[in-house]
Amino acid sequence: MTVNGIIAEYNPFHNGHQYHLERSRMETGADYNVVVLSSNFTQRGEPAILDKFARAKMALECGADLVLELPIFCSAASAEYFARGGVSILHQLGVVDYLCFGSECGKVDILERFAKILLEEPARFVKDLKSGLAAGHSYPVARNRALMDYAPELAKYENILASPNNILGIEYIKALLSFDSKIKPHTIQRAGANYHDRLFGAEYCSALALREALNSDQKPLTLASQMPKKAFRILSESLIETPPITSEDFSQMLLYKLLMEKDAGFDDYVDVTPELSDRIKNMLKDYHGFSQFCDVLKSKNMTYARISRSLLHILLDDKKDGANGTVSKEVQASGKQSRESTQTNASCPPVPYARVLGFRKDAAPLLTEIKKNSKIPLVTKLADAKEVLDETTHALLTEDLRKGSIYESIAAIKAGRAAMDERQRQIVNI
Repeated sequence: MTVNGIIAEYNPFHNGHQYHLERSRMETGADYNVVVLSSNFTQRGEPAILDKFARAKMALECGADLVLELPIFCSAASAEYFARGGVSILHQLGVVDYLCFGSECGKVDILERFAKILLEEPARFVKDLKSGLAAGHSYPVARNRALMDYAPELAKYENILASPNNILGIEYIKALLSFDSKIKPHTIQRAGANYHDRLFGAEYCSALALREALNSDQKPLTLASQMPKKAFRILSESLIETPPITSEDFSQMLLYKLLMEKDAGFDDYVDVTPELSDRIKNMLKDYHGFSQFCDVLKSKNMTYARISRSLLHILLDDKKDGANGTVSKEVQASGKQSRESTQTNASCPPVPYARVLGFRKDAAPLLTEIKKNSKIPLVTKLADAKEVLDETTHALLTEDLRKGSIYESIAAIKAGRAAMDERQRQIVNI
């Protein structure tokens, strides 16, 4: 049995995603594709346009065999922690042979060269990185300059770190190396539009272009050519029940939280520096909405995505672990009992469970092998979670469900219906 692992958001699922799934299976000879899918909040610190169950169904209809959830504490994190969380789940399943990811580069050996330097963090590289940050450069700019100074032979590949899928690919490889995983990285060269490309109408347009089309006056039907038929059908059915969810839907909720905690400041929240906390307090008078406030707070050394994630952490009440400004207390606690917590970069512990969002019935042999080999419990029914999880891990899952309920409450208001308790939702079975 050969198994591919894929980490994705599918926000929403489009032609490029199907291309990636098909090429991954073909190039590796895999029998099964296991997808670790972002929860209801994404890596850019924004809500997913459709909930995780609709996106899981799209994936299963279009080439995935099993879909597992990437919890919010990883799905709404920086590229490093997003990648590490997804890789940790795939690694601990004990059955995954390949991690297949898209990249603009398309050459895994080059991405591995960057990954090894960033993982090992040689002293000279770290010194140059700190100097760049102290000079006021953003982390990406400071990191790139430090890399080029340390390994000038990589200068001809400098643009690799300007592309988001390359960056994620490097982080995936770093995570595999840190876990000493048997999983082999395999990259598929990205086809069509770039990640940030807003061009709508290309054969493989970006998910961003699709989201912006949905949030504009364009009717959903205009997306039909950009999505597999089955995925488009699921999208259409979902939008009949619930309009697209955007950051703006959380604007009033966020403003209330910021006003209530302005005097105390926001330093205790994940990713929020003292400087950003002060900036939030000073600029709060100019608040008109979630996205608009991200633009107001954006600066030379802090990107829009970093700001958006920081505000989302405040909204979701993600407090820092005392010793680490990028990891929540709940996440740090989960690592104390993790079998992998002694690995490098243990400040972001592996995810200690694998929650099933959906699977194909003909993937039963895959589930059997996972149950035999997995180092972490497989959660198929939330009602049974207490029986299969230890107390610390169950508390982590419960906290993730609480954050998910915030998303569901907004979706219910937009749809004009009662909010659903996630514990009563059935996993997707095709």
